[in-house]
Amino acid sequence: MLTRWKLALGRLTKRMWFRSTLYGALGIITALAGAFLKFLIPTGLATRIGADSVGNILGILAASMLTVTTFSLSTMVSAYGSASSSATPRAARLLIEDTRAQGALATFIGAFLFSIVGLIALSTGIYGDSGRLVLFGATIAVIIVITVTLLGAIEQFSRFGRVGETVDLVERATRESMKRRSEDPRLGGAPVVPVPEDALQLFGGHVAYVEHIDVERINAIAEEHDLRVHLLCQPGTFATPDRPLLAVEGAPVHDVCNQMMASMSFSDARGIDNDPRYGLVVLSEIAQRAMSPAVNDPGTCIDVIGTCVRLLCAWSERGGKGGAEVRYSRVHVPRLEAKDMFEDVFAPIARDAAGSLEVNIRLQKAFSALAQSDDETVALAARNHAGYSLSRAMDALHFENDRAALRAVALR
Repeated sequence: MLTRWKLALGRLTKRMWFRSTLYGALGIITALAGAFLKFLIPTGLATRIGADSVGNILGILAASMLTVTTFSLSTMVSAYGSASSSATPRAARLLIEDTRAQGALATFIGAFLFSIVGLIALSTGIYGDSGRLVLFGATIAVIIVITVTLLGAIEQFSRFGRVGETVDLVERATRESMKRRSEDPRLGGAPVVPVPEDALQLFGGHVAYVEHIDVERINAIAEEHDLRVHLLCQPGTFATPDRPLLAVEGAPVHDVCNQMMASMSFSDARGIDNDPRYGLVVLSEIAQRAMSPAVNDPGTCIDVIGTCVRLLCAWSERGGKGGAEVRYSRVHVPRLEAKDMFEDVFAPIARDAAGSLEVNIRLQKAFSALAQSDDETVALAARNHAGYSLSRAMDALHFENDRAALRAVALR
């Protein structure tokens, strides 16, 4: 799981203004480099190479980059709206944080600032002949970078915001989150044990989602005061004033309880970084939207089912194969349950797509694949949901041939 600082830093670097500011500053520094490096260039070399034309090139570059930046930004905004309406609003956040699109936009902004600052510096005469040659070389390098970025942006913006691209983006984020959690399934804590009846329950005191749990800090507090802590929540849990989040064995004073609760951070919205289940929820919402009467797109729903099978197969292959090292023995942390993940993604799809033969056939095939898993919890959840899905479909499908076709592929 990502630590609190890594989580905060990661979110900062994914903000659109951060990368644009960084590239813009780099463009300004590059434009002014000629004024400080001109002593390295022999006098007269600039005239022979033709650096006098750099002013015209910078003028063309500044005008074109302003246009390209405006066009790219409008394309991205349209893609965000398209993703919200055609997939799910929860996926739009991932599109906004996509570093590839941000990198293209930031490159154009940086090139624009480079051109403007270069023109201003040229008008002041701070370069001299040698400095103009340095600026000329930097301009050629910037043009090459812009060309490469434009070629990549053409391909990316042609698919940006489309449903298939959005599904792939959610899949990548969910896979990374699942990988981190499978490598540390209990967040370094000890296995779950029964909670004593006399254990003190601690509440969050406000309504929000659990974003991060600093198990290391909770364990240090427990060791200092000879306590034992039971974690009653996971990242992504919806905390309310009446929902216990921690149970503490011992005799903790009020300040110690406050310190433990301060080790947990909360957010108004869930995020995929530390919450793999949320990624599955977003995928499920995309499938549900596809099966709505207004969209009626079984193909997208089938694509999402295949994506979820890949994710859960990878999870079952990694589950139980190491990564369960106990680093914080005084904190008991539950694992993510396969049955909960199946409830997150397959139960809504089975409900909303009960009347679609194609989707139900793919669901049964998905459950058959997952039922072969070596992870017994995944296999058991697959068998249970295969039965639930079949029952729903039998009630919704009225044509007997469709019912027979579904029974023929149903998991036995």
